[in-house]
Amino acid sequence: MDRQIIIKNIPFMITQNKRLIGIMLTVAILLLIPLIAMQFTDEVDWKLRDFIIMGVLLLGTGLLCEFVMRKVKKIGHRILICGAILLALFLIWAELAVGIFGTPFAGS
Repeated sequence: MDRQIIIKNIPFMITQNKRLIGIMLTVAILLLIPLIAMQFTDEVDWKLRDFIIMGVLLLGTGLLCEFVMRKVKKIGHRILICGAILLALFLIWAELAVGIFGTPFAGS
């Protein structure tokens, strides 16, 4: 009987893993954009630290949204929470890039 439960859950597990793989691939592709741009122009000047920070931000955002998708049942609440997570990502990104709030972490 335990084997039947495991077999019935395989499509659910595969779907969840596809979303996680999609999140990781999206992060990698987004990080490739500045890496490729650095090869053609001096205007994009990212250091290893920049790639690490942005990778953590993007992966963290993706995983948080995935967590919300798994745990929150109401679609309206999912949209609201994921929207708040994305807003936080954009505010942190803008602060690190140009310093909209004037913190010590602001870009130059």
